[in-house]
Amino acid sequence: MKAEVINPFLESAKLVLQQLIQISPSTGTLAVKSVKPIDDHIWIQIGMTGQLSGNIIFGLHEQVAMRIVSAMMGGFTITEMDDMSRSAISELGNMISGNAGILLSNQGVIVDITPPNIMHGDAFTEAMPEKALTIPLLMDGIGELDIQVLIS
Repeated sequence: MKAEVINPFLESAKLVLQQLIQISPSTGTLAVKSVKPIDDHIWIQIGMTGQLSGNIIFGLHEQVAMRIVSAMMGGFTITEMDDMSRSAISELGNMISGNAGILLSNQGVIVDITPPNIMHGDAFTEAMPEKALTIPLLMDGIGELDIQVLIS
């Protein structure tokens, strides 16, 4: 997999987060990492078909997800990942991936995305490859959002 495949998702995530929660995230280090389940994390899985196929997975600690959802809801304090919170964080993944799809299209790469699938803890490991191209986005005062690209 080419490392440049992650760039539209990285660019899109920065833009969407800046628009939604007024945070300018910084970029961590690009790496190939093992796909491991982590109990206290939320995973947003988006499938991709077309000229690129595979999955994009956004991983974040549950507390980070609640902080993002709180900011998306105008500062209303979120204390648990209930149905409304899961819907909001799911929509975040959808917006990032949809925008990345447009960026890819502008580069001549036609893709479609599937609706987001939210998973908690270790539920996301079904049929996933062992390694993923991963880059973290670091958000001051909020935490980290990992972007994992599993595209062939």
